[in-house]
Amino acid sequence: MTKEYKIPGQTRIGHVHLKVSDLQRSLSFYCELLGFELITTYGDQAAFISAGGYHHHIGLNTWQSKGAPPAPKRSAGLFHTAILYPTRKDLAAILQRLLAAEYPISGASDHGVSEAIYLDDPDENGVELYRDRPESEWPRTDDGSIEMFTRSLDVEGLLNELK
Repeated sequence: MTKEYKIPGQTRIGHVHLKVSDLQRSLSFYCELLGFELITTYGDQAAFISAGGYHHHIGLNTWQSKGAPPAPKRSAGLFHTAILYPTRKDLAAILQRLLAAEYPISGASDHGVSEAIYLDDPDENGVELYRDRPESEWPRTDDGSIEMFTRSLDVEGLLNELK
C-alpha cells in the first residue's frame, strides 16, 4: 500500500462480545453489580446489555463456551474490556458498590490521563472501569507527547467524591 491511511478521529469502539460459560452468572455480574441494562436475550444462550438504552455495549454468549473453564491467562486473547465512566464521581460510585459487595479488585491505578479500577468478571475476563481526565490535565513531555504512567490510585480521594 502506498497511501497512508488514518482512521477517522471520531471513530469509537462500539461494543464487545464475550464468550461466557454461564449466561445468568454473567448477567448478575454485569447487570446487578455493574448496573448495565438487559436489552434483549436470545433464549438462554445470549444476551445484549447496555448503558443508557443503546442497542448494546456488551454481548454475552455461551454458543461455544457453555460450562467451559476460563481461557488460560498465558494465551493470546482479550486482555480486558474497558468501561469508560463519564465522571470521577461515577467511578467513585462503582468502586463503593464493588467494595460493599466485597467483589475482588485486582488493581487500582492512576495513569495520568485516566484513573482505573481493575477486576475480573466471573469468567476471568479482565474488566477495567475508568474515567478519563480532561485532556487539558494530561501529563506531557517537553516535546508535547502524552506521558502516561502507572501509579497507585488515590482510592480515598476517589471515594471522597461521594461526600
